[in-house]
Amino acid sequence: MRPKIIYRYIGLVLLLEAGFMAVSALVGLVEGVGAALVPLLLSAGITGTLGALPMAWGKGEKHLSSKEGYCIVVGAWLASCVVGMLPYILWGGEFNLEKAWFESVSGFTTTGATVLRNVEALPAGLLFWRSCTHWIGGAGVVMFAMLIVPALGRSKMMVSIAEVSTLARDDYKYRSAKIIRILGTVYGGLSVACAVALKLTGMGWFDAVNHAMSIVATGGFSTHGTSIAHWNSPAVEFVTMVFMATAGLHFGVIYATLTGRRNNVFRSAVARYYVATMVGATVVIGAAVWLNGTYQSGWEALRFASFQTVSITTTSGFVAADTTLWGPMAMVVLMGLGVQCACAGSTSGGLKADRVLLAWKVFRNQIRQQQHPNAVIRIKMSGVVQESSVLGFVMLFIVAYFFLMGVGTLVLAGWGYNLTTAFSMSLVSLGNVGQGFGLAGGFADWAEFPAGVRSVCTALMLFGRLEIFGLIQLFVLKWWK
Repeated sequence: MRPKIIYRYIGLVLLLEAGFMAVSALVGLVEGVGAALVPLLLSAGITGTLGALPMAWGKGEKHLSSKEGYCIVVGAWLASCVVGMLPYILWGGEFNLEKAWFESVSGFTTTGATVLRNVEALPAGLLFWRSCTHWIGGAGVVMFAMLIVPALGRSKMMVSIAEVSTLARDDYKYRSAKIIRILGTVYGGLSVACAVALKLTGMGWFDAVNHAMSIVATGGFSTHGTSIAHWNSPAVEFVTMVFMATAGLHFGVIYATLTGRRNNVFRSAVARYYVATMVGATVVIGAAVWLNGTYQSGWEALRFASFQTVSITTTSGFVAADTTLWGPMAMVVLMGLGVQCACAGSTSGGLKADRVLLAWKVFRNQIRQQQHPNAVIRIKMSGVVQESSVLGFVMLFIVAYFFLMGVGTLVLAGWGYNLTTAFSMSLVSLGNVGQGFGLAGGFADWAEFPAGVRSVCTALMLFGRLEIFGLIQLFVLKWWK
């Protein structure tokens, strides 16, 4: 393990983020609100200095070990969250140290929960920085750096392996350098297309760009406290819903579809399952909220049911209606979607539809194996035979995921919150969903919760975004030998 090399590459990520802080300051000036200019420029200076210092330790290595790759990934995430606090702390307002940490972690993990009671009071530059944290975190801090900073050279291979899960790599079918180019092309293309589409619905450019960055990153930060409901526009909701659903697909599958390759969205078993899940849930929730009298019109029930279904499934967390008024049936279905979420290889969090589908195949395979003990039954996903090591890790991940969710629920319930609030806060933090139920549902902010509760939730956010085991590795002493 070579600490200087690890610090160097983390420094490159910090330099990238310093650039985004400077751009945010410029956006504030363009919008005619320069109130956050000094906090943002000072933050950019501090972050840039921290990023530049490791550059004095010599040239970067072209070959990294797997341990060094993981340390760069996890270290970059944690360092990003730390420096991401600076603009909030230096601005002050509603932020103290703990609240700035929560907002930064929520931003980079694309959770989208906020401590702000009055989002509109934040200067334009800081609003843009919040959206930037989503956009950087959505692609992955390290993957984003590799898109822009060519100095990583051949070490891109090891870092990208650490950043992209095994399930996510299956549908790329390319070398790491090609994966990175695909990610950049699809991510950037979706962001531009979403901003233009939102502008055509009547949004101003500032709102359109901010929301495009949040939507494609499947985060939930908005420039308004009432989120998408601020516009009360079916057109805005439709555009948002389409791009959220698209961003929930594997980026490699999106690229293959656009370029006419065989491993496209129409041939992907996971994509079909993902879409079918959202369609089925929309029908069930729409019928439930219509029959219980929440909405008098079937069209209105379907409109809001479809939006919130896609929002929670993709872990975006945008709100067009107050789901706390929808009743237990809708709540249970939405919580189920918040556990599963979207596809591996997307910007979504959660268990991922891939793992849920594979777990079902493992269960079905076990039943068949008992019926035919001597048969050799292979488990396939979109025509690809899944190795036993992958299947074993999938099942282990699911167990670990529910274990952490249970621990989080138990701890939060110990603070005196009812089961709905405690469970949903644990669920949406670990899954990076953002929108919960009970006291954390609807248009509620998280400022009312004690600092200890928010600290537990930020820990769950990081575990969820780093897919649990990436963060656990740092605390296993034998791993460092």
